[in-house]
Amino acid sequence: MKLFHQLLVAPAALGLLAPVAANATELNINGVSDYAASGEQVTSITQFSDVYPTDWAYQALSNLIERYGCVAGYPNGTYRGNRAMTRFEAAALLNACLDRVTEVTDELKRLMKEFEKELAILKGRVDGLEARVGELEATQFSTTTKLKGKTTFVIGAVNGGGDDDAADAYNASYGATTFNYDQRLVLNTSFTGKDKLLTRLRTGNFTKGSNAFGGSGVNLTALDVATDSAGGGGANNNVIIDRLYYKFPVGNEFTVIAGAVARNTESIALWPSKYNKGGAKILDWTSLMGTSGVYNKETGQLIGAYWQQKVKKGDNNLSVSINYVADDKDGNNSNPNEGGFMTSNSEASIMAQLGYGGPRWGLAFGYRYGQCDSGNGLRRGTSFAKDNNWNNSCFDANGVRRGSSTNSYALNAYWAPEDPGFIPSISLGWGLNTVSSNDKVEGSPVTTQSWMAGLKWDDVFLKGNDLGFAVGQPTFATALKGGDTPYDGNYVFELYYNFQVTDNIAVTPALFYLSRPEGQDTQAFGNGRGYDGQFNVFGGLVQTTFKF
Repeated sequence: MKLFHQLLVAPAALGLLAPVAANATELNINGVSDYAASGEQVTSITQFSDVYPTDWAYQALSNLIERYGCVAGYPNGTYRGNRAMTRFEAAALLNACLDRVTEVTDELKRLMKEFEKELAILKGRVDGLEARVGELEATQFSTTTKLKGKTTFVIGAVNGGGDDDAADAYNASYGATTFNYDQRLVLNTSFTGKDKLLTRLRTGNFTKGSNAFGGSGVNLTALDVATDSAGGGGANNNVIIDRLYYKFPVGNEFTVIAGAVARNTESIALWPSKYNKGGAKILDWTSLMGTSGVYNKETGQLIGAYWQQKVKKGDNNLSVSINYVADDKDGNNSNPNEGGFMTSNSEASIMAQLGYGGPRWGLAFGYRYGQCDSGNGLRRGTSFAKDNNWNNSCFDANGVRRGSSTNSYALNAYWAPEDPGFIPSISLGWGLNTVSSNDKVEGSPVTTQSWMAGLKWDDVFLKGNDLGFAVGQPTFATALKGGDTPYDGNYVFELYYNFQVTDNIAVTPALFYLSRPEGQDTQAFGNGRGYDGQFNVFGGLVQTTFKF
């Protein structure tokens, strides 16, 4: 009614406030009399012979007639829209419209009386809702920050097999069943609705040096969720900040990321795999799409950006990502001879990715340059391939500076069926890594490779449940300095079933098998019989995840 009143009162007020040009000497009494006494209500604008669709107020006049029925004309069928309104004419028009207002008001009163009980109930609910909203506003955590949590329990064990001496030695140190946890609390803060300041608190008891699922004994048994927050191999269960970064858009297609504790794999526009996206993550290596040389989870002081083409929802888009991250223990060191940000001793990684993908399929080419001593290096692989990253340290045994670096390349692709069923999504990855140094040791790897194929079935048995299977070869040596043939092959098999108990609770039993995780170093477990030594690891676990 407010809009109606404004439309109604405006012309009347203009007439009432008009200059005294409409005085008695100028007043056409006969015309006013005709106007006021017409008595016939106009129901269509077509009844006016002098109003045309080209008139600037045609639509407004039409709305007043059809919606409110309070526009009157002259008995001769004219409206005379260009004529100045006299005060008497304004009074006549106002009187006609007030009659319509009275009719509407009476109708509203009747309806209000008829629905009196329902309106009372509705008012009570609204009052209750306002009270609850007021209470929430008074006790809410923050107007800009949301808290998300993820708790993971892992119960399981590993068992070494193969040559008796090797298996017995491994099981004596790592064969016990363990019960571990990982706890993450994420604070997402937005100041504009499009930016994000992320702070993550994390704690866990996958103790380094003594827990197989933390990567002790054989690095390939490490789980994706494993964290040791003791800061020194103890069991102190300290709470640490393991993510702290700010992400904000620049224009419609660019995003910039800067953080004091950020990760390179979380600063790219496209994750080119379907294997455990939205499902479970078990082994750390399979969670990295089998190309851990590029996607090595380097974490520290980071700056990065990515461009992502804007397309319609559901369409594939092109993206380009690049980031620089200095290793966390070096990027905040003021001594340029030991660390610093963007220095020769930052132990930094520079990663770039060119991707093209969407919901159904996608592919990406990734590249990472690793500075000497770069923290995570090749991340996961055979013990032989990862042994000290084979001369990728910044200084030799005499403390002399040397040129050393790694170059890693990755090709990844995925495809998913339109409807979940018997056909799984397919994720493929292949990686190539080179280590350059001016004094490499004879027999050390100069080239390593890796590959993985992952299959994931959605909605298995019940909607929301996933079945995953992966096979591949983690980073293994394919060429040695001096031209010798490497014997570094090893296969990984992983199988999991993700049972979604509720929207917030998932239980995931999983099995994995490492055929030869020591690679060429297996000779150390083979009673001196050279490269024919046998050593494998079988693991089983139940992973329970709570999200809130």
